[in-house]
Amino acid sequence: MTSDLRDRKATLRSQVLAARRALPADVRATEAAALAAHVAALDVLPDQTVCAFLPVRSEPGDVAWLDGLRCRVLLPVVTGAEPLDWAEYTGRDGLVGGMHRLLEPGGPRLGISAIGQASLVLVPALAVSMSGVRLGKGGGHYDRSLSLVKAPLVAVVRDSEVLAELPSEPHDVRMNGVLTPSVGLRWL
Repeated sequence: MTSDLRDRKATLRSQVLAARRALPADVRATEAAALAAHVAALDVLPDQTVCAFLPVRSEPGDVAWLDGLRCRVLLPVVTGAEPLDWAEYTGRDGLVGGMHRLLEPGGPRLGISAIGQASLVLVPALAVSMSGVRLGKGGGHYDRSLSLVKAPLVAVVRDSEVLAELPSEPHDVRMNGVLTPSVGLRWL
């Protein structure tokens, strides 16, 4: 990656994170409720698997959206610089503290290939472009995992975080859709 591209991504990350931190708690709660309603309305069958994530800090959403999925839900488990491991979400009481002070399922680890079983993958992002380029936090955990997926990839962001364009690199895996509080699911 060129230093110019690295600098552009770092600037965008800082801007989005600052805007997220500035959002009042009532706005975050309203957005979380809207996302939970949109997720509950997704066309997912009970025998399907959705890979999702538990929003942290200023990310849009909250644990309630996981409870709205009426199917098998897998959550990521960060294990270091490797692709993400996965474990089944069995409810809020089954969450335990993990790496980086993240909550994760306390049950058995299913391995990095479990993401390949998904019918849909809800992906955390700081921003997404209309052409599907995703801006992540820069740790590369999802970048190393998304190439294992054959299912639709849906970035979850705030409405203001859907941008006309974003800098991209050849290894970037494009999103197929975006889920926002106001619009819900929109295919790209």
